[in-house]
Amino acid sequence: MTPALPAEIAAWFAARGWRVRRHQAEMLAASDRGNHALLVADTGAGKTLAGFLPTLADFCPSRLDGGPPPEGLHTIYVSPLKALAHDVQRNLLAPVEEMGLPVRIETRSGDTPSDRKARQRARPPHILLTTPESLSLLLTYPEAGELFSGLKRIVVDEIHAFATGKRGDLLALSMARLQALSPGLRRVGLSATLADPDGFRGWLAPWGDIEAVELVEGEEGAEPEVSILLPQQERIPWSGHAATWAIPQLIALIAAHRTTLIFTNTRFLAEYIFQELWNANEDNLPIGIHHGSLSREARRKVEGAMAEGRLRALVCTASLDLGVDWGDIDLVVQMGAPKGSSRLLQRIGRANHRLDQPSKAMLVPGNRFEFLEAFAAQEAVREGQRDDEPFRPGGLDVLAQHVMGTACAGPFREAELAAQVRSCSAYAWVDDACFARVLEFVATGGYALRSYDRFRRIVREKDSESGWRWRLTHPEHAARHRLNAGIIVDAEMLEVRFRNGRSLGKVEEGFGASLKAGDTFRFAGMDLEVEALRELELIVRAAKRSATIPSYMGQRMPISTHLADRVRAMLCDRAGWARFPDDVREWLEVQDWRSHLPAPGRLLVESFPHQGCAYTTYYTFEGWPANQSLGMLITRRMEERGLGPLGFVATDYALVVWGLRPVEDPAALLSPDILTHEFVDWVQQSYLLRRAFREVAVISGLVERQQPGTRKSGRQVTFSTDLIYDVLCKYDPDHLLIEAAWADARARMTDVARVADVLDRAAKEVDHVRLDRISPLSVPALSMIGRESLPAGSADVDLLMEAESLASLAMRVDPPASED
Repeated sequence: MTPALPAEIAAWFAARGWRVRRHQAEMLAASDRGNHALLVADTGAGKTLAGFLPTLADFCPSRLDGGPPPEGLHTIYVSPLKALAHDVQRNLLAPVEEMGLPVRIETRSGDTPSDRKARQRARPPHILLTTPESLSLLLTYPEAGELFSGLKRIVVDEIHAFATGKRGDLLALSMARLQALSPGLRRVGLSATLADPDGFRGWLAPWGDIEAVELVEGEEGAEPEVSILLPQQERIPWSGHAATWAIPQLIALIAAHRTTLIFTNTRFLAEYIFQELWNANEDNLPIGIHHGSLSREARRKVEGAMAEGRLRALVCTASLDLGVDWGDIDLVVQMGAPKGSSRLLQRIGRANHRLDQPSKAMLVPGNRFEFLEAFAAQEAVREGQRDDEPFRPGGLDVLAQHVMGTACAGPFREAELAAQVRSCSAYAWVDDACFARVLEFVATGGYALRSYDRFRRIVREKDSESGWRWRLTHPEHAARHRLNAGIIVDAEMLEVRFRNGRSLGKVEEGFGASLKAGDTFRFAGMDLEVEALRELELIVRAAKRSATIPSYMGQRMPISTHLADRVRAMLCDRAGWARFPDDVREWLEVQDWRSHLPAPGRLLVESFPHQGCAYTTYYTFEGWPANQSLGMLITRRMEERGLGPLGFVATDYALVVWGLRPVEDPAALLSPDILTHEFVDWVQQSYLLRRAFREVAVISGLVERQQPGTRKSGRQVTFSTDLIYDVLCKYDPDHLLIEAAWADARARMTDVARVADVLDRAAKEVDHVRLDRISPLSVPALSMIGRESLPAGSADVDLLMEAESLASLAMRVDPPASED
């Protein structure tokens, strides 16, 4: 029998005319049964309150039966964003005060003053709202055992946002430690968007035991209203991502709504759209901007204005994706492609933050492929389909940081810590040999570095009770660890310079790292050849030939596999084209008549001459990072086969490669061994592995970013890690961090899993179509050639003009092509 809702909570709901929702009652019941729980419920369903109801119930006098309220730290709430923790504190204080519960609630993050942090360790609040990094640091203090010994509950909000990444690894290890300190601890996960709840139940549970975590599904809310904004007079653009055509219509939408939240996929696009809106804002509507590169003061000012209802619109990035409930938002706008249905649902949920009212969203495609992606996302939302990031093995660099943090709290026994680590599903794979390697790394830095005292952080000593234990070699290592611990390593920008010092501008490090000496790319209107990457400078010279990488496109989030599959299915559903605007339908009909359309499970490849070169387009639909990697690999193979590659350009949907001689057999260029030979050579010869090593060296604690009173510049950190990288490559190539760097290079930096999916399709069936000129479907990709930065107003205009010129050639009705 389910215990009754405490009278104080029931009265509080009744006073507001609210009812306790089924999933809220079930979360309380799961807690009363002593179980862990994962709640999946729509935005506005009261998830946060559901997660905290068991905690509030523990403080209700009706349940205490005359006894004293709990003392000490009772519940930890973990969120991926500092802003979300502050928002939850604000929304939680009201019911606590109105019920008259003796509960103290505080936040703890990197922004919390040091004196308050010290006081929280000595006299903790009942509920602590924090982030994974701050929780991990709190566990490094000697008083951690006493502080957490009575912990009853940990609530992980927006669990989808970080469980599959390195922040999730860190949190999983922290929860394992908390479970050891407080065996009765119960874990709670909250999310609005999960495609694979069982995967997250396994992540949340001790020892990955899915059955130990109850799955609670929320009541269904009102269906969101999602529409696609189309040009009023003109056609949907062939290419581009900025969607500046929509600015006048956006101004009208802002004027017609109380508060509009305008999401963009990059910080650059946020700045650009914000400026374009201001230029068109004749009525001086109050419009703000919010993204991670702004100062804390600027973000706080905007957040305050939103909470007080003083803004009519806010342009933002993923910094506001999650459950922050600010202002009276009644419209969400997504500029450009949504990239994933889960991400879109999360953003839509910022509007009308109530379960019984539909959230209203408008998608604004920048080009025709983005229209198809927006349409696919619209259908996915309507059908309730989600897409999650896949789970991956836990990072060794994160594990090394955790081991060091544990040592900072006091001596530990190897077997006990190993058992804690393996209780995390992400680290269940770690055997004794692997764990011993991690300990050896933390203790000495590894074989090639063991002679340096600075890397000797822990030491094994005899313990009279259990045989052996590990402890810090010196107390100062604890202070240094707390200064430097963390998972987020800021991405750097590389200065593009000639050897004489002349600067041409900056590119993202992720792009620069994919290049090796001798590679050519187009930037600042010039064809450039890479000479070297030194610290944070990409040294170049004028290229004697056309650039192989004809446009610097920067880094972008890729389309999800789920949405990509939907777009491919839509392309083959000819009957469904009737739902599309006339210009999009005509585009696909001419493509279908002159060539083929990409089919699920098959790889469409088109070859055609253009401007004296032989072009090949691979329609992969695997996202920009995978296509960029594939372009690097294919051009290397073309060079070996004497095909004279001249360049390539990648989008989310396609890869276009061109050279002096045509590709007669594209399948031969896509054999699976490209990932065992060319891939390894490319990563080693480029700067990808070096960049990955810097990140894992910082996360593992091998290289420190901060020292008391000072912080190293990005250049200094890079210099330090480059020196160590060179030493390890020469003397210890099997070093733990080289292994960790390779794992990152394969997974995050090159998206090799999605490259492998392309190769799998190529091995089964390649539809190779030979054309006499550019095809309609390849126009969006070819029009990107030579466009070095996006958005940039003039570049976007030029891009549209180039696309129209290519389109007139592609859409001219001539006899269809031949095929293999």
